[in-house]
Amino acid sequence: MNNEVIIIGGGLAGCEAAFQLSKRGIKVKLYDMKPVKFSPAHKSEDLAEIVCSNSFKSNLLTNACGLLKEELRRLGSELIPIADQTAVPAGQALAVDRDEFSKIVTNKINSDPNIELIREEITKIPKDSYVIIATGPLTSEELSNSIQELIGSNSLAFYDAAAPIIDKDSINFDIAFYGNRYEQERDLEEDIKIWKTKLKSQEKSYINLPMNKEEYENFVNELINAENVVLHDFEKREIFEGCMPVEIMAKRGLDTLRFGPLKPVGFTDPRTGFRPYAVVQLRQDNKEATLYNMVGFQTNLKFGEQKRVFSMIPGLENATFEKYGVMHRNTFINSPKVLNNFYQMKNNPNIYFAGQITGVEGYVESISSGLVAGIDLAKKLLNEERIIYSEDTIIGSLANYISSEHDDFQPMNANFGLLRPLPTKIRDKKLRYQKLAERALESI
Repeated sequence: MNNEVIIIGGGLAGCEAAFQLSKRGIKVKLYDMKPVKFSPAHKSEDLAEIVCSNSFKSNLLTNACGLLKEELRRLGSELIPIADQTAVPAGQALAVDRDEFSKIVTNKINSDPNIELIREEITKIPKDSYVIIATGPLTSEELSNSIQELIGSNSLAFYDAAAPIIDKDSINFDIAFYGNRYEQERDLEEDIKIWKTKLKSQEKSYINLPMNKEEYENFVNELINAENVVLHDFEKREIFEGCMPVEIMAKRGLDTLRFGPLKPVGFTDPRTGFRPYAVVQLRQDNKEATLYNMVGFQTNLKFGEQKRVFSMIPGLENATFEKYGVMHRNTFINSPKVLNNFYQMKNNPNIYFAGQITGVEGYVESISSGLVAGIDLAKKLLNEERIIYSEDTIIGSLANYISSEHDDFQPMNANFGLLRPLPTKIRDKKLRYQKLAERALESI
């Protein structure tokens, strides 16, 4: 096996990985199927095409994506400086001239002596080669089949139906309470005092948000009238096969949610001593127990509508939504079963994945994964010590998230909830984020 690397996919992650390998003297063959074949969302022949918003999100260090961009600048990313170079006015955000951005990336790839750009569709994963698979959320059917053969048939998803994820520190625990269904009632029968002590001292699997009749009916009314995201034509036939959006479920009848994901059976509201009318459950989403997802709340509502309507739930009135719910076409692997925190396959160390197919969500997050995979594979080929990215950084915490065990793995964007908590709790969110950012950049 020679040291030449094959990269499949000329998007943000694939191009960043190619640049990182090239600058370390590694020869790369970069395959991209355009213009021979286009995905349903792609139109341009250029590489690193920006297909949705032209925003790379905030540049502020008190924003997780802003911090990630600064981490990438300091680690030698090639794409973030091109984004800076092609920036257009967007306030505190980094937005780019998408055509100019892609054109500069393409020209730089074409002029790089270590990178051979091959305009050809790959349908089979090359054997006896070092490979980075960076084909994105719209991976072709033929290559998806090859990936399934490589990683196992149960480790590849074809759409992203994810519920919102909430920062635990933003939940109002004057209303919310910990506990698993029925467990409280057994405790109450034994000893009410012991039960109350356990609620304060022991975090259980779920955080529960009780609702009375008026709160529930007001919430359902707003939910069924909220504004939805308009899906692409190629998504409409397949998006709802696996699960039902919470707003569609609510339209089936006023009490549908009370007999579904919001059923109150098995709970007692500590404030009243009685069973609530309805209960929203939040399930722990990371090992640090800083992030919780809303059980059964897969949704196609617009992000602003999610913030408005879900904040009506008692206990979430001041909630920080680290990730909003989504339902769209998105090919991604069950990374915790397949990859380590270098985006490298656990059972085939010559193959890496990068980009949104790994479960990182967003432009900058994809660049981050490409940088980590490219650098690590270069270190491997050069017999150099690999770089371990601290969980105090966004780049390290994202890599840790996609490689750590989850009951129900879903794609994730950069957010401060992924980072190791500060040793001293800071209630002021802006100051807390500032301290987290300072620690991250010190680590970088």
